[in-house]
Amino acid sequence: MKVLERQGHQVTAAPTTGPRTAAAIAQEYVSRGASLILAAGGDGTINEVAEGLVGTQVPLGILPCGTANVLASELKLGSQPERAAARLGQCRPCRIPVGHVTCEQGAVSRHFLLMAGIGLDAHIVYRVSGPLKAATGKLAYWVAGWSLLGRRLSEFPVEMNGRNRTCSFALVSKVRNYGGDFEIARDVSLFDDRFEVVLFEGRSTLPYVKYFGGLILNRLQHMRGVTVERAQCLRVLAPEDKRVYLQVDGEFAGHLPAEIRIIPEALTLLVPPGYSAVHDDSRHAGVG
Repeated sequence: MKVLERQGHQVTAAPTTGPRTAAAIAQEYVSRGASLILAAGGDGTINEVAEGLVGTQVPLGILPCGTANVLASELKLGSQPERAAARLGQCRPCRIPVGHVTCEQGAVSRHFLLMAGIGLDAHIVYRVSGPLKAATGKLAYWVAGWSLLGRRLSEFPVEMNGRNRTCSFALVSKVRNYGGDFEIARDVSLFDDRFEVVLFEGRSTLPYVKYFGGLILNRLQHMRGVTVERAQCLRVLAPEDKRVYLQVDGEFAGHLPAEIRIIPEALTLLVPPGYSAVHDDSRHAGVG
């Protein structure tokens, strides 16, 4: 996993040294006058690099690596970093909104490009085996997920758009792609200034077998127990009986309660011209 930066015509590679180091590396090179930052890694690495670039004008480019790269899948960049690098010259710098989550009574504050997941999928992320993930990639998430079959789930309240709902899994998404293989939120893009929020009801994991079938058949959004709404901000409260996990961009972030909101025009991202068929020229940002 590396952070690459460009200063004039000079390119420097800066390998990360462990979790939560990429943001500081990106910030350091921005302070030195870098004109472009390229993140080579999975969604977790890209999230960390973006954390260091939010609020700056320095563009972020993606070189997909790692276990999964949902952002690269969303942008149709493919899975090969060499091919993505060859297409960088075609990409345009676009100013995009990002998500922001505050949880654990304000102790945790994180930005995210893709999604926040609360409940079931965050529990899976929390449980996934590190060695198995390193050895098998996405298979580790399937193993962790199916190991929960039949288990009871904690339900929690979600406050948004002036209403309260209860669910056991909430997906707060900025992208259509989920996990690199499926589409759960189907009417959202990186340019949107609202999340697509998908709520799943169920006190055990058994209804999720039905939901999974609906996902495969493209009928999920019309199923009983599934609610889809658009929102710019929401509050997710903690149940009294059990700790509920939260993940952002596929990485464990903390526990409920949480507040999630959109931050408009927070980041400059290099976007292929074919990603969005319709978007205003005002979304494009020059590279200084």
